[in-house]
Amino acid sequence: MRPTAVESGFEAAFWFLERALNDGEALQPQKLQRLLFLAQAYFGVANAGAKLMPGVFVAAEDGPIEPTLFRAFSRGKPTLDLSPVEEPARHVMDSVWRQFGPLSADKLTKLVKRHPPYIDAFTNAPMTEIALDAMVAFYGDQGLVRRKSAEPSPFENRPGAGGFDAPSIDRVLRPKMAMNHDGKPVAVKTWMPKRVG
Repeated sequence: MRPTAVESGFEAAFWFLERALNDGEALQPQKLQRLLFLAQAYFGVANAGAKLMPGVFVAAEDGPIEPTLFRAFSRGKPTLDLSPVEEPARHVMDSVWRQFGPLSADKLTKLVKRHPPYIDAFTNAPMTEIALDAMVAFYGDQGLVRRKSAEPSPFENRPGAGGFDAPSIDRVLRPKMAMNHDGKPVAVKTWMPKRVG
């Protein structure tokens, strides 16, 4: 098993809290949990199943939560010494924030609760672990499934409107900027092999 991108879930949680404050928003606990869930999922998709943070998400009544972080933040923001968040993790979390941060906690919760990883775990029993491989499979395969589908997704037409699917990884991860030989900025996209079968 590979090491996680951040030492603990607290680094990811505090990163989102600081990012929200920089954008003038006080991040609600439920919205924080959904953003952490989506960051874990999309990081796994972008990094061949690797975990962003050491943590397990469970299907709670209100939506997916990471129980340790949920309990630690139940009485407010804890005081901790944190390690810096390196670029691969920052890139995914920044992309998740840009895609999903504008949604209210309620809309984000409703959206995520319609996704199969949550539904399957919750149907099994409340507080069942949501497997990372189920998260990676769903959030990674959505783009392929949607392109084969004849019906357009309501999520694509109206961001945050809901629907069964979620945006594909190439819609969530913002392009990295680099300079070409003339010094002009160009978007750089990580090459991902096509799935066979």
